[in-house]
Amino acid sequence: MTSTGAESVFARIDQGVLGPPGATRSLAVHVGSRAVLLSPEESRRALYGPRRDAALGAAVWRQAVTEARREPRDGDGTGRLLVVWLVLPGLYRNLHRILRLWRRVDRADLEAEAVLAVLAALDVVDPDDPDTGGCLVKEVVNRMWAYAKRVTREIPIVDIGAFAEARNSTAPPEEQPRLPEAWEVHITPPPRREGLYATLRFAEPHPRQGGRRTGTRLPDMVFRARRHEEADLIGTLVLRPAGVRR
Repeated sequence: MTSTGAESVFARIDQGVLGPPGATRSLAVHVGSRAVLLSPEESRRALYGPRRDAALGAAVWRQAVTEARREPRDGDGTGRLLVVWLVLPGLYRNLHRILRLWRRVDRADLEAEAVLAVLAALDVVDPDDPDTGGCLVKEVVNRMWAYAKRVTREIPIVDIGAFAEARNSTAPPEEQPRLPEAWEVHITPPPRREGLYATLRFAEPHPRQGGRRTGTRLPDMVFRARRHEEADLIGTLVLRPAGVRR
């Protein structure tokens, strides 16, 4: 086990599963002809404790995944949350490796990505597989590494609204001294008045087959900003040489 900060996504999941002191929640598992009633803590110890039992661990995963998948989509999600909580101890080693390797990766974002990966894998994993837990952990770890590698190729822009405001408050281009090889930034926000309230990252597209990544490509760069890889487009940023007409 690894301690997590008060604002950690994982810490909030801890609080959601364990609840206030004295709260009771149990998982009924069957090992052969024997029925065992386990608390969340006992379920985790059966999976990760020093005296873990393979048969009991497989029964815990089977029952937890089965109950989670039976939950209605409009339910309270306690069963799915329990599965996420049971997966977390299998992620800590890779979580800390990623954070040490790439300091640009935000821990809260990485933890949130891990939770989404658990929920996605939960819908396709086989609860009767003897290694259900291992399959879940492996799928989530792979997605965490893929997310971290993707983030390291992105350029963070923390406050796009303030950036655009500062740009719009400057003197017109014809009144500005033009430096050699200077660039202008043009930001096109979405047609909404409420503005942007999310951290945006602008990622340079990969060069086409046979292309070379050189400074001469900069005039043609167009960065498209999305809240997430699969989300809707929420803005466009274009770089042009200073003085070039739009």
